[in-house]
Amino acid sequence: MRIASLIYDRCQPKKCSKECYNFCPRVRAGDEIFSWDPKNKPVIDEELCVGCGICVHKCPFDAIRITNLPSELEYDLIHQFGPNGFRLFRIPYPQEGRVLGLLGSNGIGKSTILNILSGGLLPNFGLGMDPDPDEKNAARPFGSRRLEKEDMDIPPQNWQDVMKRFAGTGLYEHFKRISEGQIRCALKPQYVDSIPKAFSGTVREMLTKVRPDGVAEVAAKFEIERVLDRTLDKLSGGELQRVALAATILKDADLYFFDEPSSYLDIKQRLRASQVIKELGERRQVLVVEHDLAILDFLADNACLMYGEAGSYGVVIKPKTVKHAINTFLDGFMREENVRFRDKPVEFLDHPPRTSWSGGDLLIFPSLEKRFPSFHFKSKAGVIHMGEVVGCVGPNATGKTTFVKMLAGEVAPDKGSVKVDFKISYKPQYIKHDFDGTVEEYFIISLKERFAAGFFASEIEGPLDLKHLYPKEMSRLSGGEQQRVAIAMCLAQEADLYMLDEPSAYLDANQRMEAAKVIRRVIEKSSRSGLIVDHDVYFIDLVSDTLMVFSGDPSVNGRAVGPLDLREGMNLFLNDVGITFRRDMDTKRPRINKLGSRLDTEQKSSGEYYYSGSYQ
Repeated sequence: MRIASLIYDRCQPKKCSKECYNFCPRVRAGDEIFSWDPKNKPVIDEELCVGCGICVHKCPFDAIRITNLPSELEYDLIHQFGPNGFRLFRIPYPQEGRVLGLLGSNGIGKSTILNILSGGLLPNFGLGMDPDPDEKNAARPFGSRRLEKEDMDIPPQNWQDVMKRFAGTGLYEHFKRISEGQIRCALKPQYVDSIPKAFSGTVREMLTKVRPDGVAEVAAKFEIERVLDRTLDKLSGGELQRVALAATILKDADLYFFDEPSSYLDIKQRLRASQVIKELGERRQVLVVEHDLAILDFLADNACLMYGEAGSYGVVIKPKTVKHAINTFLDGFMREENVRFRDKPVEFLDHPPRTSWSGGDLLIFPSLEKRFPSFHFKSKAGVIHMGEVVGCVGPNATGKTTFVKMLAGEVAPDKGSVKVDFKISYKPQYIKHDFDGTVEEYFIISLKERFAAGFFASEIEGPLDLKHLYPKEMSRLSGGEQQRVAIAMCLAQEADLYMLDEPSAYLDANQRMEAAKVIRRVIEKSSRSGLIVDHDVYFIDLVSDTLMVFSGDPSVNGRAVGPLDLREGMNLFLNDVGITFRRDMDTKRPRINKLGSRLDTEQKSSGEYYYSGSYQ
């Protein structure tokens, strides 16, 4: 089964010479394989396409995909967005009493799934996609085994038509209830920073509007009592996330969707939110999209893996236990589909990788102290060595960003001083671009000759998948795209110390793994040092040599100690949080122990909260 996809927003017919058309061998042979839509963008006839891939390589904007898929997927197509548009194959079904996770890259259909299951989008099963159907070249009857022959090229007009496709399956009852208005859905959106644009009142007013009773109880669950009378535009990202979660939980619904519930939250807050969602899943249907694999492992009972290509297609795999799903994701090979989506497995170390340094000291900083009107921060003296990557872990609002800014020279400490006689490249937590132009222009102007260097292309541009972003306007980038551009800009600078504040935010699970490897590889190859602030334990585990550990009373006072070796640092950090991790037997990845379990009790009593050598 061959599909041709056009990533519509990349195609720019006014800036190209129609290379896709002019170099196509079937066009040269006289076949009418190309037609043109009202915006003069190509429509490729998939029946006539021979899959040579010349158009893919000749397109200057990387907008065309020709993909060979297993023939059995022909009958699993759920929805297609127009001729040569994105296609979703298969759809998961959440069951009451079990939390179902959805794990896959951005741009391969997770939002489409949520839209269909909630009744917001009527699936068309790929029917009626030909712009000029006739008897000879009508749309193929994807997924239409149960329909009569004369109905095969007619797209569904209502939910009753959709139910015919799912007769005899669990989804039949779901869509029957959708069609009868018997299912109420609640969605926690991905981008919570857009909430203040939709509601201008206080947190209490918004939650009361959702449901008058229960506000105090849900506020206690998510620890937002302090911000109930604050307006939404005055909240931090973590506070907005917890308010969004509280508002979703308050809704009286049958089916709950949580899209990236851990963004902006520290690990303690992530666990608290996960526990609330797990309790909800015991009595309702819950579907969660989450890219923090440690949290997904703790939160979900089962998980559906997805593979595909962003903007082209997405395929849903049948549910697995969450352990099996994550291990398969890290391995990068789906045996049941015979599909490899990663060159090499993601590997974790079961012990601290380094404890000694031969490159000398890069930065020796004394005890530091900084007072703000409502916050007091102290850090003990420490040393960052040349070639060392230091991870920063700890609760939100305990001074991590303040510490980074003091080292970067953006904030002057009240006590102690930092003498920086070397270059620092800094990526802030909140990314704000005021550049008026494309991504490529931004890199050219900012980096000059470093942008054209082979090191940038091989070590940064390729792994972070930046090339297709170059024609985009900076003002139109998504959160994940902005993050990748900011990481690339930071790592491309000539510097002795690279400081990145929450580089995993808005990245999907695969992008997080790639970003961690890029940061690690660039710093190692350039023999420089790094300081990384993040809440994703997997990310920190992959990228760090040592740890700075932060603690304190959030928004009141904060303390920092380190850098410490990974074993000591993780034990100190997790002791403060009150959780333990074990190591997976197959992948050695960190897994959160259930509170009060045998392993949790044993590891706490031995003081080994993380590098326990326990494999489960």
